Amino acid sequence: MTETLTARDSRAFFHQSGSSPCRSALRAAHGIWLEETDGHRLIDLHGNTAHHIGYAHPVLAAALKAQIDELPFSPRRFTNAPAVALAEKLLALWPGAAAKVLFANSGSDAIEIALKLARVATGRHETVSLRGSYHGHGFGAFGLSRPDIDPRLGPMLAGRHHVTPYWAAGGAARMLAEIEQILSTSQEGIACVIAEPIRSNCHLPPEGLWLEVRRLCDRHGALLIFDEIPSGLGKTGKFFAFEHVGAVPDAVVLGKALGGAMLPIAAVIADTRLDVAPELDLGHYTHEKNPLTARAALTTLEIIESEGLVDRAARGEEQLARLVAASSQTAPGIAGVRGKGLLQAVMLDPAALGFEPGERFDDLMLDALRQQGVSTVFKDDRSIGFSPPLIITDAELADVVDRIGRAANAVSALTGRQVPALDEG
Repeated sequence: MTETLTARDSRAFFHQSGSSPCRSALRAAHGIWLEETDGHRLIDLHGNTAHHIGYAHPVLAAALKAQIDELPFSPRRFTNAPAVALAEKLLALWPGAAAKVLFANSGSDAIEIALKLARVATGRHETVSLRGSYHGHGFGAFGLSRPDIDPRLGPMLAGRHHVTPYWAAGGAARMLAEIEQILSTSQEGIACVIAEPIRSNCHLPPEGLWLEVRRLCDRHGALLIFDEIPSGLGKTGKFFAFEHVGAVPDAVVLGKALGGAMLPIAAVIADTRLDVAPELDLGHYTHEKNPLTARAALTTLEIIESEGLVDRAARGEEQLARLVAASSQTAPGIAGVRGKGLLQAVMLDPAALGFEPGERFDDLMLDALRQQGVSTVFKDDRSIGFSPPLIITDAELADVVDRIGRAANAVSALTGRQVPALDEG
């Protein structure tokens, strides 16, 4: 069945990096687990960072079934109770000055809304973002992510400036200097600096970095926008990731987990002083105030709150560090962890496993992890993502760290022997 579905997938979908064609197919997802069509089960440490409350949460499923029976859709220019309640809930959680919201279908769409707000509020159009970041796939969002866009895609939005990221060697000082120079010298003026407050590859910013960026933005009249699409909603041990870094942005973008790993929805929360263009279509989507997606998000927030999942993420950070330290004693290829809350990366030492870092090592490690019942991705050539649902138990955390250790030892055992070709099916 898996081979049949993946073959059909390959024929039916345009091929693109990262998603099509697929290597496997699923028939179920519950809690922290994925189940492939052949019955093989995997603990999901990736989940596109959408599975904070786990898969198929029964409270969310029941809420959506009830909403379908009551009001499944709301055309534009009509409001509804779930949409208003969701907006009010997000604003109640917001720690900054008075704010308002807009909803979108995806994080990429919400980034585009944030860019529009910055442009109309400042009268400027240029942006500053971090080289090597990721903000989505709209022509605005994708252009923020990197300067070296494939020329076949044509030009992105004009006025993009990319600076050295803080996680590069000597990056924090260079990043601040480059931002200050751009803000000081741009002829057109910078509308916003946009970045993830805690990078989704789990590199933590130096203390005080974002506070200094906040000061630079204020000095030069630019907005500070934080992209928390992968890091928000409690994943880092605080509801907003920026609560760790000492700087409150003018706007924050949320997505991914907001729909409870069931429905797509994203949100922009922004200072009310940006509400200056009521005559423009800033995010006038067909599903802008869809009661079903709004119910998914509202119920997800209620589950995060009622089950104490933000605190769970904070406690999980401490437990994971202890477990990985212990695992490194029996699996030398395990080098440590980095990150915040349960947005973590397990760092590897390829040399200790007998390999050079690179695509071959990545493939072997991911294949060994899959055989041990773990699904994840590489964050760089020396670390794998460890971003489980926040509902994961202490016993499950210990189990998955043990599986990672066994996978590392399995890869180490391949040293000196002919490495078999990987099954691409």
